[in-house]
Amino acid sequence: MPQRPKPKPGILDIVPYVGGKSKAKSGVRVIKLSSNETPLGPSPVALKAYAEASATLHRYPDGTHAALREAIGEVHKLPPERIVCGAGSDELIAFLIHAYAGVGDEVIYSQHGFLMYKIYAQSFGATPTVAPEKNLRADVDALLACVTPRTKIVFIANPNNPTGSYISKVEMKRLRDGLPPQVILAVDAAYAEYAPEDCALGRELVDTTENTVMLRTFSKIYGLAALRLGWAYAPTSIVDVLNRVRGPFNVSTPAMMAGIAAMRDTAYTEKARQFNAKWREWLTQEISKLGLKVYPSVANFILIEFPKGKHSSANANAFLMERGLIPREVANYGLPDCLRLSIGLEEDNRAVVKALAEFLKS
Repeated sequence: MPQRPKPKPGILDIVPYVGGKSKAKSGVRVIKLSSNETPLGPSPVALKAYAEASATLHRYPDGTHAALREAIGEVHKLPPERIVCGAGSDELIAFLIHAYAGVGDEVIYSQHGFLMYKIYAQSFGATPTVAPEKNLRADVDALLACVTPRTKIVFIANPNNPTGSYISKVEMKRLRDGLPPQVILAVDAAYAEYAPEDCALGRELVDTTENTVMLRTFSKIYGLAALRLGWAYAPTSIVDVLNRVRGPFNVSTPAMMAGIAAMRDTAYTEKARQFNAKWREWLTQEISKLGLKVYPSVANFILIEFPKGKHSSANANAFLMERGLIPREVANYGLPDCLRLSIGLEEDNRAVVKALAEFLKS
């Protein structure tokens, strides 16, 4: 048998990330509710900025992301020099682990947290450590109990996907206070724009400590998922490190221009926020009336639990897919009896409730 190149130890142990499905039965109208995308799409001014940027595709982008960082700083009242931009917040997660954790080190994350924490830890040779949750909610005591002298980073998604739960600012501060100073606390606030006031996004801790990072994205409420754009707010020392490991042109010009325009269109963002809140509540109430358990969510999706047997999550998924309705299976998140459902347009939301009612009567 011919020899072939071998990857580093642990790489073949990685289970590749699988995103939400986008195709259903052919011949039916597809309603994609599997990827937590905003149903309203991007702001019109963001689309215009993206189109205008096409005139300079032959030019390399600004490797410092200066205009984008200035816009983020302006909107969020943050010092631009403490902001790092990436191709989605996913890339910034990779930068953090690449720079601070490797073979012999540990990366901690919550039981039903974003799968990329584990995948990136494995890809850089670090050991992923899972902290159990209580009632599908991050448990500060469990996270702290996992810490060892080898721990380098603790990731916590707040609000969390796919559960929709969150921890408060008081709880997050207790987590930070309980971690050793050499351990980074990375608060993944991808769903920040949907979150309530008492949800901890990490900003206050970044302002007051030297070991906390806040991660944000343009993929959710801003509707720019296809452009891959995210940012981190961090202490100056960590910003310096992240800028040393990122590529010189890791964010494209069209993505930056669209991001700037989207972020500054605060009226459109508020419209998207209000739309989401209205239909998230409606979906929660209507699906609960059908007798299914819907977990409380503060994001742009809901998590639905199905009984075992005839009306299981697997059968519900097949029933919905047959009708062009695409939910997200979350067995890979340790939730085999659940489906995650993104908030869609009014007609989409009504269609999925009608379909679930038919399924439960079948």
